[in-house]
Amino acid sequence: MFIQRSSVVLVVLAANSVAEAPAHAAYHVTAKIAVGGEGGWDYLEPDSIARRLYVSHEDRVVVIDMDALKVVGNVPDAPGMGGVALAPDLDRGFTANGDEDAVGVFELSSLKPVTKWKSTGKRPNQIAYEPATKRVFSFNSTGRNVTVFDAISGAVLGTIEVDGRTEFYAMDGKGMIYDSLQDKATVIAIDARTLNVVATYSLAPHAQPAGTVMDPVTRRIFVACRSKSLLVLDADNGTILSTFPIGERNDAAKFDPGLKLAFASNGDGTLAVLHEDSADQFTMVEIVRTEYGARTMAVDSKTHRLFVPSADFAPAAAPTADNPNPRRSMVPGSFRVLVLEP
Repeated sequence: MFIQRSSVVLVVLAANSVAEAPAHAAYHVTAKIAVGGEGGWDYLEPDSIARRLYVSHEDRVVVIDMDALKVVGNVPDAPGMGGVALAPDLDRGFTANGDEDAVGVFELSSLKPVTKWKSTGKRPNQIAYEPATKRVFSFNSTGRNVTVFDAISGAVLGTIEVDGRTEFYAMDGKGMIYDSLQDKATVIAIDARTLNVVATYSLAPHAQPAGTVMDPVTRRIFVACRSKSLLVLDADNGTILSTFPIGERNDAAKFDPGLKLAFASNGDGTLAVLHEDSADQFTMVEIVRTEYGARTMAVDSKTHRLFVPSADFAPAAAPTADNPNPRRSMVPGSFRVLVLEP
């Protein structure tokens, strides 16, 4: 099923909200966790029960105590890693090792690597553990497909061809996965049991979806696009219910179910905070200033803290004919995780 969007999109603004707007959240940086080391970062994954935060850092996973706010361990040998997925019921964690087209498997209790599984596609970047089926989904960005593993045996159960560059996913916890295809400006709905793409939702006129997250109770999907827009979709039919402006270079969207807040973190140093007033009404609460490059994030559902990786960056070099848009380079040893609280 492919649902075409019209160019007219319903925009719900706080000024027009019928429901009472939530109190100003006023998120701000309360701590900075020094990590250091060489290389950049990508995604991070919290375990709110075990109180650990797993942060991808170049070729390893840095493990942070979310209460003590300090580094307590590392998982080595994860070259070019993107995302981290956790299966506490199996005492396993999984890493998307993009440089070797593989999934790394490690033991959560000891942080020791266990094995590696070869992906069927190039450049695994995002990775998910789907609890209803006990399956691991490796989203292979340049391979334009998804490898599905049995989470216990590591057997490849299938490859889902998606013909698009996979970005982040959302899950309802009952067997449905929704993944954004960045170059197609669509969200695909994957049945984790049959391994079929059962629906494709167009995001036009918005482009380059990145951060994707879901409220499984209301079945609303929040999609942050690099066209500087945050969308709210109905997971069952793909209808775009609301759109809001956000900052540049988004790379993550997260949801706090206790506060009914959706977040979109952007590389320009801004973080959008959206309140879900009801299943059909939403209010942009605030735009928080973080730091340049702070594009990914995690939410601790217990304390409502936000964890946002960051670093220092040197000024960009002067533009040249060969490099008209030079990027700022990360200062070695400056990697840290910002802690934000309301």
